[in-house]
Amino acid sequence: MSEPADIRHPGHVEPGASPNEVHDPLIRQEIKKAKVWFGAALLIALGVLLVQPLMVIGAGIILGVMFDGGVRLLGRYLPIGRSWRLLIIVLASVLFLVGTFYLMGLGIVQQVEQLRVTLELQVVRLTTYLTQQGLMPGASDVSGVARQALSSVGRLTSWVGSAVGAVTTMFFILVLGLFFAMEPRVYERGVQWMIPRASRDEFALTLDRMGFTLRRLLAGKLLAMVAQGVVTWLALLLGGVPLAALLGIITGVLAFIPNIGAFVSGVIMVAVGFSAGVDTGVWAIVVYVVVQGLDGYVFSPLVAKKTVDMPPALTLGAQILASALVGLIGLALADSFVAMIKVALERRAEREEKRVVTRSPPN
Repeated sequence: MSEPADIRHPGHVEPGASPNEVHDPLIRQEIKKAKVWFGAALLIALGVLLVQPLMVIGAGIILGVMFDGGVRLLGRYLPIGRSWRLLIIVLASVLFLVGTFYLMGLGIVQQVEQLRVTLELQVVRLTTYLTQQGLMPGASDVSGVARQALSSVGRLTSWVGSAVGAVTTMFFILVLGLFFAMEPRVYERGVQWMIPRASRDEFALTLDRMGFTLRRLLAGKLLAMVAQGVVTWLALLLGGVPLAALLGIITGVLAFIPNIGAFVSGVIMVAVGFSAGVDTGVWAIVVYVVVQGLDGYVFSPLVAKKTVDMPPALTLGAQILASALVGLIGLALADSFVAMIKVALERRAEREEKRVVTRSPPN
């Protein structure tokens, strides 16, 4: 019994050429080029549209690298499994934060409110003095300029403007960091799988160098943060500057952001110092100069010696671009991304130099 004419066997292929088929090799080559350019433009457009979540993922990766560095360091002294070492690092971090806020919580909250009032009074005094000297416009004009500046900053950081958004962002960064630190090899293998086989060895070596450099960079920054915070606190306390503990915490936290963080902490420190008198204000200036001198001549050179030496202008330019794109998180992570890009470029330069040496004829 014959099958109906309208029934086809599975896998049956209709004969004949398609009207969309291109036979000219030149046109085929141009179409392939157009596909490549279109794909590149699409990736750039997606990168611009998704730059904020991409930065959150990048922050999670950097936090995972920090956890991974602690796990590797702890592994030198405790021969236990990686999961247990990671658990120890996380619990130690949580206990440190909870203990710090428990011991200093109420005092810090009061000092934060006092700092806000002090800074407002100092700004009013400064603007009044400059207005009397004819160096600034009137109060109404100053208010208008301030509103415009604050609105501009609000546009740059609108995605973390609310407390709920900030907490949610930090939660995602923490979860991503923990996942990356638990099984870094899983994600590394996944990324390598998307790289062509011929380039996987070079990619693995570059990725390993980037991770090593980033671990060293973050460890150095954490040590510098602690050192600057403690030195600032003790020095301001010795000079009788108000809010010494809070100013030490602010200096230590802002030390994570090169260039800009030191400037902001210095302005706050000097403003609070002059609120208690000229002598304490001068002492605050001396403390700021000494702390930044230690950072410039001791901490930063040691970190650069162990990692990569990045010119200040390069770091500042990257911070300006990153903050304009994604706000505070871009400002905080700009130098880490610049360091990784520099390591990748240095590795590429080494590879090209080896090729030139290999191809050059012997004398």
